[in-house]
Amino acid sequence: MAKIIYLAGGCFWGIEAYFMQVKGIINTTAGYANGNCENPIYQQVCTGKTDFAEAVKIVYDENLISLKEILKRFFDIINPTSLNRQGNDIGTQYRTGIYYINDKDLSVINDVINEEQNKYIAPIVTEVKKLENFYEAEEYHQKYLQKNPSGYCHINLSKVKTFKMD
Repeated sequence: MAKIIYLAGGCFWGIEAYFMQVKGIINTTAGYANGNCENPIYQQVCTGKTDFAEAVKIVYDENLISLKEILKRFFDIINPTSLNRQGNDIGTQYRTGIYYINDKDLSVINDVINEEQNKYIAPIVTEVKKLENFYEAEEYHQKYLQKNPSGYCHINLSKVKTFKMD
């Protein structure tokens, strides 16, 4: 059965490129999550006035990959203790976040964050909220690193694991 989770981890190009390679991921869409206006464009989001996070809608087959595994992989490629910054990307639109639509997912999210916190001295600042809104990013942002293999990415895309996690 297909399920959906939205993840923000800095620039959406890398998050999308990473999860496109993971077995069990059906589709990814780069976009803007949980902001305060309708149909934002990239230039508006970059002002920091829209409250949007660059995020990726991830559609996955829960028979092939669990939400827990997706979140573990997510935490492998972000710095969850960095506020409004990942790599060279700085600003509120680059905050880390997990946005859910199914209330049942919240306990899994909280469990994974509690496990991950044991790896850090600093507190995890990854935002966890119910999805309020999501707007697809412009076409040139979709599958950006697939179209532009030498494009900037703050994520080490070689970290994709091919094995199933516990």
